[in-house]
Amino acid sequence: MMRHCVFAVAAAVLLTTGIVAAPVPSYIRTALADPARPQADVQRDAERKPADMLIFAGIKPGMHVMDMIPGGGYFTRIFAKAVGPTGWVYSFQPTELDHFSKDKKPAIYAVAADYPNVSVIHESINKLSAPEALDVVWTSQNYHDLKDPFFAPADTALVNKAVYDALRPGGIYIVLDHSAPKGSGISDTDTLHRIDEAVVKKEVEAAGFKLIGESNVLRNPKDPRTIKVFDPSIRGHTDQFILKFQKPMK
Repeated sequence: MMRHCVFAVAAAVLLTTGIVAAPVPSYIRTALADPARPQADVQRDAERKPADMLIFAGIKPGMHVMDMIPGGGYFTRIFAKAVGPTGWVYSFQPTELDHFSKDKKPAIYAVAADYPNVSVIHESINKLSAPEALDVVWTSQNYHDLKDPFFAPADTALVNKAVYDALRPGGIYIVLDHSAPKGSGISDTDTLHRIDEAVVKKEVEAAGFKLIGESNVLRNPKDPRTIKVFDPSIRGHTDQFILKFQKPMK
């Protein structure tokens, strides 16, 4: 019932932009204070602004969430504590990234072992699915990678449709990524690790989603958007867009 009410409210909200001004709920404060979080993750909170991110996404206790392409598990850990014991987190680890793993198993398995409400789905990105209907699917700084050779043959149309199918009616899809110049399309995904947000909007909406919100909390007008995101002059401070899409209630 709680989740349905959340989505009913979300469906009534007009497209919004801006920085979250709401107070941080206690369950998010608890998640960020989790002693199991690596110190390196905690040190990144200032630049990644996870409290604002979870508030914007609408993450709440009891929700079932997918962290799509979780990397080192920065958000997986936070989600696990935020959704609490009545919620669940599926960390979707694409097999296309296996060759980056130093060990036989990707690092996300070790993260999942520390949280009883986290499970890993280890499968090709084109076969994305979930064992139950989800409230939120989240992907952070990874959508552009789906366009690159090391993810081939990733099909973003197929992936977005799979996300759509994995969500319950009213479910939320969050896409956060590094901004490329307007009009650049996907020309910078493999070189600068950036993508034109207009491409993301077009592709995700083509899967049936409706764009219902945008957040400016990670915007940086000083980023020229023409240099690689790993460049020391901009790393950790790139201009990033955060898009909130919703699967229609019917």
